[in-house]
Amino acid sequence: MNYVLFNHLSNNGAGETRADALYTSLGVKADDPAYKKIDLVGLNLSEWMKDITADDLIYLVAGDGTLNRIANELDGVEIPCPVLLISGGTGNDFLRDIVENYPTEGYTDIREYIKNLPTIRVNGKECHFLNGIGYGIDGMCCEVADKKKAEGKKKIDYTALTINLLMFHYKCPTATVVLDDGKETTYEKVWLASAMNGRYYGGGMKAAPDQDRKGDGLTFLIWHGSGKIGTLADFPSIFKGEHVKKKSVTVIPAKKIKVKFDIPTAMQIDGETVLNVSEYEAWK
Repeated sequence: MNYVLFNHLSNNGAGETRADALYTSLGVKADDPAYKKIDLVGLNLSEWMKDITADDLIYLVAGDGTLNRIANELDGVEIPCPVLLISGGTGNDFLRDIVENYPTEGYTDIREYIKNLPTIRVNGKECHFLNGIGYGIDGMCCEVADKKKAEGKKKIDYTALTINLLMFHYKCPTATVVLDDGKETTYEKVWLASAMNGRYYGGGMKAAPDQDRKGDGLTFLIWHGSGKIGTLADFPSIFKGEHVKKKSVTVIPAKKIKVKFDIPTAMQIDGETVLNVSEYEAWK
């Protein structure tokens, strides 16, 4: 059996439309008995996986948030058949990273990429993450975007939203950081304090251009010390990974990362928002 898994809530509610488009691209009719479309919303995926065999094939139409949920729910679960990923979200940073740096012919089987993932501990809970976590203005941007979506707004201009927050609303905290060696370092005026497993997050921001998700470590990125105008001028460089050349950006390979802010701030984990975060720990 060919299964097409989708999340109808993803891509601003257009998840099933993406799944239907896959049928069209495959040349498959909607009533083809060899294909079955299944909504991930409400599905107990680990239980459902028990009936899957090596003769099956899974097409997964998903974005980063859905992938994060799947990776955590299937942690330790053996997946017997290929899981082919099709872009189905708004950011799709996981797929962007895979296609650019680990290219294959056709759709990518993601099974190897959702194993042995890094872990984050925040607000008393632990989970795995695929791409990275944005702590600071990136998290606040997701917080405000969530509010706008709840108000019924369909399309969110994240770049414009970030600029507005940077200039008028975001208050830079002081961060205390501890990495592998146990040394404590204090950074003033922090804009971002991120732990990266992949190269991309935030819908195309190449935050960690040298990070290898197949490796055994993370990349710690902290943007600090610069004023509003300087940060605004430099910020677009993150989309090409050129921000790492800026004096206000520090990038350090690490296996263990602990960050504490003096002001509670929102963060995002693979695009999903966590509110009122004072500190986090991440490791791989």
